[in-house]
Amino acid sequence: MRGKRAKKYRKLMHQYEINFNFRPPYQVLLDSDFLTDTANKKIDVLPRLQTVLGAEIKPMISTCCMRHLYTASPKNESLIEHAKTFERRRCGHHELETPLSSTECLLSCVDPKDNQTNKNRYVICTQDPRLRAKMREIPGTPIVYISQSVVILEPMNHASEGVREKLEREKFRLGLKGRRGAGQEVGEKRKREGDDEGRQERWEGGEGGDARPQKKRAKGPKGPNPLSVKKSKKKTDAGPTERTERRQKEDGAPHDGAADAAAGDEGAEAAKRKRRRKHKPKGDGGAAGDEEGDAP
Repeated sequence: MRGKRAKKYRKLMHQYEINFNFRPPYQVLLDSDFLTDTANKKIDVLPRLQTVLGAEIKPMISTCCMRHLYTASPKNESLIEHAKTFERRRCGHHELETPLSSTECLLSCVDPKDNQTNKNRYVICTQDPRLRAKMREIPGTPIVYISQSVVILEPMNHASEGVREKLEREKFRLGLKGRRGAGQEVGEKRKREGDDEGRQERWEGGEGGDARPQKKRAKGPKGPNPLSVKKSKKKTDAGPTERTERRQKEDGAPHDGAADAAAGDEGAEAAKRKRRRKHKPKGDGGAAGDEEGDAP
């Protein structure tokens, strides 16, 4: 079997597993016509079916189909021996003198109560077109047949597609409801956490009481940034000349720096004269000196 076909069949059986709870080993119900065609075309039926379905299988045959093999002409003994190795599906028609047709027998096995359900999850292998048409009306029933020595798995029928879409819509709605519920739970949890935090803060603020409300900052113009304000200069003691200049500036009189310097020099000389000591002369010389000094 080619890779593309095998991949397609694996996906198809995966859909049956998801939507109709099929599980390997799959229960494969074969009719007498299908087994006869595999023998005529020399197809090893069990390995081929495992390859098509992509998993282990449990081959089964009904009592009526087994009786068809015994009454077939020509009778194939090797095929009968091979069919005896399959699990026998007891259809309840063994008491009849003549076996039922494959269509009636397999329909009673798949859907005994006629409620359009494949309760036992059978995979039907048949060559009868009428039986295949009947099985397409039952949702979740995979159908296998042979065409020109190729074992083919039919696509999912319309009934099965309808059930699959319905299940997908229900899952989608449940997912949306779950998300809404999760969102509400998260919101309630956050609300509870906020209440707990506020309660803890009130407890820490006072002994079991509410904490004092914080004072709100008064609205109004803000002061300047202290980092951008220019620093004030420190005041220093001014000298005599600086005081004089400041006084003259306040009085409005012109200031002469040379005159101030001359006045300062005269004051210094006068101080020196005052500090000079006068020595009195001894004897006459002193008197004469005094007289000379007194004379003009």
